[in-house]
Amino acid sequence: MTQPLLKSTGSGAARILSAPAVLAFATTTTASAADTPAASTINSGDTAWLLVSTALVLFMMIPGLALFYAGLVRAKNILSILMQCFALTAVLSLVWLACGYSLSFSDGGALFGGLGKAFLSGVSTTSTRSDCPTIPELLHFAYQMMFFLITPGLFIGAFAERMKFKAILIFSIVWSLLVYVPCCYGVWHKAGAFFGLSGVIDLAGGIVVHITAGVAALVACIMVGPRKGFPSAQFMPHNLPLTITGAGMLWVGWFGFNAGSQLAANGAAAMTLVVTHLSACAAAVTWMLIEWLRNGHPSALGIATGCIAGLAAITPASGKVGPIGAVCIGAISAWVCWLACAKLKNKFRYDDSLDVFGVHGVGGFVGTMLVAVFGSTSFAGGLGDFSIGSQLVTQGLASLYTILLSGVFSYAILKVLDLTIGLRVSPEEESQGLDLAEHGETAYND
Repeated sequence: MTQPLLKSTGSGAARILSAPAVLAFATTTTASAADTPAASTINSGDTAWLLVSTALVLFMMIPGLALFYAGLVRAKNILSILMQCFALTAVLSLVWLACGYSLSFSDGGALFGGLGKAFLSGVSTTSTRSDCPTIPELLHFAYQMMFFLITPGLFIGAFAERMKFKAILIFSIVWSLLVYVPCCYGVWHKAGAFFGLSGVIDLAGGIVVHITAGVAALVACIMVGPRKGFPSAQFMPHNLPLTITGAGMLWVGWFGFNAGSQLAANGAAAMTLVVTHLSACAAAVTWMLIEWLRNGHPSALGIATGCIAGLAAITPASGKVGPIGAVCIGAISAWVCWLACAKLKNKFRYDDSLDVFGVHGVGGFVGTMLVAVFGSTSFAGGLGDFSIGSQLVTQGLASLYTILLSGVFSYAILKVLDLTIGLRVSPEEESQGLDLAEHGETAYND
């Protein structure tokens, strides 16, 4: 899912399928060359891998993220989280079809593409794109759609257990079009379109997915306000086995998220898969050791959270770093994210319910910056031919622009919603739980 500047499609081109040579039966022996079908560029291996990767990224949202978050909330709110994940999957897929894909991946203005591909206009089963010619454009549409829907899925954890369902839906749709689409368009589609920056490294969404969602999560949890009883009350996860299961599903799905973003079944995808796994391992072990040393025991929740931090951090860097760089990024991200979750949140008293900002926002930022260091050929195993100093400036500016874009638009959208339909359920509904108050159902019967 990289832009042409960052993605190498050479290996895919080297494996282009040969076309059927000529028309099976020529009507004359003097048939012109124009009667011969053009060679197809679609590669069956690349297509098969992207079909699997598309399914893996959807698997991250439902059931992976849904279960990960559902186990962390109280029992009276589990269905609300599951409902939000399923509803966003369905609604945002339709938005992607209607205009999201066209605005993100067709040529247009400075911040948005055009509407020439709205409702997949002009896209056929044989259409391809110049930046990924070995897969059908329909598959590119489907693969990118999964990123579009999972990004808002991340930030619902920040205001879990207290925000109105209809406000969540409207916020997610408008935010996706005003924040996600410009980032996607400028970073992945049109080189140099992201506020004039070129050469931004973000293979699979440290900027486009994790920083955007993390900043929106922070703004939203502050504007919606803390849960009743925060920070004195204990908000214990009601079902950690669900959370651990969801974390495992996310880990598996992340191979499609990152390695699939190479848009080809080649050595680059293999390296991306390896470094993704190693970063998650390093982060999980680091978080476990931090808790073990500080608290006297390692926790299941801690090791699960650590692996997600490592996965978020390696996401932008996974196309440029080698195994050693991945281990370094994983370990550093675990420590920094732990500080954000355990220290920063307590100091500033914002109720980021499921630590979306602390893990995804901070983790995405850490990886976005560290790719400039560990992704350079100056570092052992680095694959990027760039200067560390200049790339740090580029990555830093891209992160700053993303933070401002997501922060300003998140605040504006939420402010309008608060003044119209309201953001938060009533105190009585919050006490009752959103399962009953918003959806008229309960997950568990006595």
